[in-house]
Amino acid sequence: MGGAHVAASGPVGPRRRLGAELRRLRNGAGLHLDQVAVQLRCSTSKISRLETGKGIPKPADVRELIKIYGVAADTERDMLLSLVRESRTEGWWESYTDGVAPERFFLDSTGRYAALEADAVGLRAFDLSVLHGLLQTEDYARAVLAGQLPRRSHQEIDQLVELRMRRQEALRRPSPLRLDMVVDESVLTRTVGGRAVMAGQMRRLLQVMELPAVTIRVFPFGAGVDRAHMGHFVILDIPDDLGSTVVYSEGHAGESFLDGAFDVDVYDDVFTEVRGHALAPHASREVVRRYHDDFAPREARSP
Repeated sequence: MGGAHVAASGPVGPRRRLGAELRRLRNGAGLHLDQVAVQLRCSTSKISRLETGKGIPKPADVRELIKIYGVAADTERDMLLSLVRESRTEGWWESYTDGVAPERFFLDSTGRYAALEADAVGLRAFDLSVLHGLLQTEDYARAVLAGQLPRRSHQEIDQLVELRMRRQEALRRPSPLRLDMVVDESVLTRTVGGRAVMAGQMRRLLQVMELPAVTIRVFPFGAGVDRAHMGHFVILDIPDDLGSTVVYSEGHAGESFLDGAFDVDVYDDVFTEVRGHALAPHASREVVRRYHDDFAPREARSP
């Protein structure tokens, strides 16, 4: 994946690294999950979750695993316990969801999507209904969240809008998050929050499209239907030292995180295909500019 990356500021990266180390040690000791679970007096699913970085590690459990796996070197033991401490820290994003009960795709109890996005060096996505959060203005984000979460208070919506705006800082950091996105043209036509909000959102989109690490293509109506139209998805490219590529999708039943090689390969193929059928970046900018002019008052239109 290459390129410099700002160190992750949350617990997910250390959890995944710790999990990889624990799996390596277990395999090196020639033990199966169920054998370790018996010795640790826990379920096999707990060991599996620790090894996949999905569980929050307890220092006592990791110390016991160190004994079970026969770790003798002080440096290795200290490294593992250091990862435990880092794994239990709070991510910067968690204060923005404090007091907001989990619901649907961005409010899972561990803030997993925000954490993965913070670890990622690149993001590829297909937007089918609304623009990705990294592209949204405050007004557009507020209108989207109010529509998707109608039972939430104004304070909760404001917190989540602030989280989206904070996430956008990744686009302007010294080593910016690389974006490669395909936006279905229907997203540009859907009026979210009113015409003034849409005009502002189109202006923001044009500005973001000028960033060197951002590539946005529009999938035009004339291109018909593609495999990607089965649903919105995001492919998060994670550095090797923090884990592996993860595919994220969302729906009414909740969120899905896929990191199996087969699943990632399928979504890689789907994205490559829809990207190939979309307009080139320059032509895409002209489409966005046209929609801006459609939404904007006459005096604010492009010359």
